[in-house]
Amino acid sequence: MNGLKLPAWLTGQGVKPMIAPIIVVIILAMMVLPVPAFALDIFFSFNIALSIIVLLTALYTVKPLDFMVFPTVLLMSTMLRLSLNVASTRVVLTEGHTGTDAAGKVIEAFGHFLIGGNYLVGIVVFIILTIINFTVVTKGAGRIAEVGARFALDAMPGKQMAIDADLNAGMIGEPEARQRRAEVAQEAEFYGAMDGASKYVRGDAVAGIIVTIINMVGGLLVGMLQHDMDFSSAMKTYTLLAIGDGLVAQIPSLIISTAAGVVVSRVASDRDIGGQLVDQLFGKPQVLYIAGAVIGCMGLIPGMPNIAFLMLAALLCGGAYMISQRAKQPASEPAPLAAVAAPELEEAGWQDIVPVDTLGLEVGYRLIPLVDKGQGGELLRRIKGLRKKFAQEVGFLSPPVHIRDNLELKPSAYRITLKGVEVGSGEAHAGQYLAINPGMVTGSLPGPLTSDPAFGLPATWIEASLREQAQTLGYTVVDAGTVVATHLNHLITSHAAELLGRQELQQLLDHLATESPKLGEDLVPKLIPLSTLQKVLQNLLREGVHIRDMRSIIETLTEHASHSQDANELTALVRIALGRAIVQQIFPATNELAVITLDSRLERLLMQALHTSGPDGAGIEPGLADTLVTQAEQATRQQEQLGHTPVLLVPGPLRALLARFLHRALPQIKVLSHAELPDSKTIKVTSLVGGHT
Repeated sequence: MNGLKLPAWLTGQGVKPMIAPIIVVIILAMMVLPVPAFALDIFFSFNIALSIIVLLTALYTVKPLDFMVFPTVLLMSTMLRLSLNVASTRVVLTEGHTGTDAAGKVIEAFGHFLIGGNYLVGIVVFIILTIINFTVVTKGAGRIAEVGARFALDAMPGKQMAIDADLNAGMIGEPEARQRRAEVAQEAEFYGAMDGASKYVRGDAVAGIIVTIINMVGGLLVGMLQHDMDFSSAMKTYTLLAIGDGLVAQIPSLIISTAAGVVVSRVASDRDIGGQLVDQLFGKPQVLYIAGAVIGCMGLIPGMPNIAFLMLAALLCGGAYMISQRAKQPASEPAPLAAVAAPELEEAGWQDIVPVDTLGLEVGYRLIPLVDKGQGGELLRRIKGLRKKFAQEVGFLSPPVHIRDNLELKPSAYRITLKGVEVGSGEAHAGQYLAINPGMVTGSLPGPLTSDPAFGLPATWIEASLREQAQTLGYTVVDAGTVVATHLNHLITSHAAELLGRQELQQLLDHLATESPKLGEDLVPKLIPLSTLQKVLQNLLREGVHIRDMRSIIETLTEHASHSQDANELTALVRIALGRAIVQQIFPATNELAVITLDSRLERLLMQALHTSGPDGAGIEPGLADTLVTQAEQATRQQEQLGHTPVLLVPGPLRALLARFLHRALPQIKVLSHAELPDSKTIKVTSLVGGHT
């Protein structure tokens, strides 16, 4: 069949999209067109099989979203039962006088076998099944779905914040973050759909009662008036047919309702219902021993079915004994330690000098499981993710983080060191969660109050059982490993300039040589030494400018290095070349830049101070310096209240001076020069510094 392309519906590729429309057409056709008894048997059998498949699927589902199509299945199965009721009612009323098999063998079997041919028993059984389905199963499942939908919607902001926190900490990538955000939205939509779909099942139960009564009354009238049957024969025949028809519909409805209750009532876990049921209900031998003793005592009471009770008691106690024996681990004797000869005291040598780690993380003994590879060590994986995220965003590979335990620290404390000096510390309680208040929570939580070690936000350490409640109240909830990882990520980013040493810079240049061999061969060391390039890159990193665009940096330095070897001047020229990237980093996805500017009189005073004191600004008059800091702080606060990043726009000669001068007092403010702004951006001045000097 060379060159012959079969249609998609013949190859199976287009069959799946056609299944749902075909089922809908069949359901609607059964409500309008007459259906023979044999076809009714097939559809009733299919309805029973479908309900069993749905129940088993619900039992083996690990989480509700694994059966996301369930609300639609619930609607389709309900419509199928109603259409079968309509079709069977038509056959019962038109052919019921011919005998109890007029509507097919399935209805006849339910009428004779399940209720023994006694229509009074059938009526009672049908009413009981309907009450169980309508009052207990369906109503309970609907209530659980309603509450689940409400809590899922309330918890969405907290879960979204937790995903953002994991993304910022480098634990997950952008694809996984998008997937988790989609799962959060799907969970809320699923419970909302289940809340609405459960109303279909309740309506189906009511419709089943009404249809059965109509079949009984209508059949009695048709049999007596149209087919001259006596009251007793008509009552028996049509009642058995009506009850059989009702039971055929109600039993699958009860099974589907049970499946709905199973799906919405299960608690999130990585195991199916069967595994949880066996382990949690029959996993504790103490419970089985006590239950066996109680059943055994009941079996000794005169008049009780002693054999049944005593056999059950023996079974429970035997099962408890087997579980307890299986749980016991044979204690292995420790191997005898070989006698180790005491080594002679050696002289001090150069090998005793241990180099200082560039980046270090020291933890108390309770945090050792977070960094122990043998115990899971989730923090190790997160630190690897942090370094990868840092390299992708900043532009160079940071030194590895050396981790060790420190018994001098508190059991739950940790500290982060840079070149042997502590730059950050905090506490993290393994097994608990830190609920961080982002400023818009709706309630308080029990637990010790603290602050987020990375950003200083108010927070509370809570137990794992309060995690969902905290997310519902609007808290950002993170575990102990995420707390340490986020703090470490914040410190690595803020000290990026100090992490770019000679070794890291040489590795960066070697990497560039493999990617673009001609890019840097004329720069180092022909035009500028390695130390000058390092100083320029450190100047950029110190002000939060990423160095990913090494092509622009090296090309700019190559162009201007023959005229100047001053690192500060070269940094200013590189910043102009990187202006578009700097502005995009500060103002993502906007063309209007809300900035702070200097009053013209203050600009003149600062230019005079620059000429008299040099670029370090040591000659700025103290009163002028205080006024500058005070008004810059007020303008920064105003910008933050408006939701803008505080950016001070100044002339080019003043940029480096003011950036160094304001960095210590206002590290959050960014200082840009006019030359660094792209021509395509619009400037909007929102604050003025120096208007009252």
